[in-house]
Amino acid sequence: MKPFLTLITMFAMFFGPAPAEVPQADVNLEESVRFMPLDVFIDSSSNELAAYQFELKTVAGKVKIVGVEGGDSDAFKEPGYYDPAALANDRIIIGAFNTGDDLPLGKTRVARIHLQVIGETEPAFEISLAVAADKNENQIKAEISFVKGEQK
Repeated sequence: MKPFLTLITMFAMFFGPAPAEVPQADVNLEESVRFMPLDVFIDSSSNELAAYQFELKTVAGKVKIVGVEGGDSDAFKEPGYYDPAALANDRIIIGAFNTGDDLPLGKTRVARIHLQVIGETEPAFEISLAVAADKNENQIKAEISFVKGEQK
């Protein structure tokens, strides 16, 4: 009979009622919360842009990435591919490709990143273009930039 009581005691310890002290979420109810979009542009000059990959990092402020949209051109209307696990580290790597015939030339918006900004610190970001390529898989010279949208 004693082994049975030991088993019941162990079961109660692991599956019994939750402890009285529950850990609090990492949210200060006093901090302000607002949302803002961040538009990402790639300027491929006179080259057709068929593929890209970039990394965006938060370097100041407390920011959570809450959504990703595609760009303006039909070639990149759908959101690029990204690793959701990387979002937990205040950064995102996005990549996309299109081998169609209607590829953008010059400066085009390739993504809109939706951000939740927590606290009063103005967020700052660092962006870098890992690669840009044409439809023949040739790397092309391109410039990347972003524009902060209106905060709400």
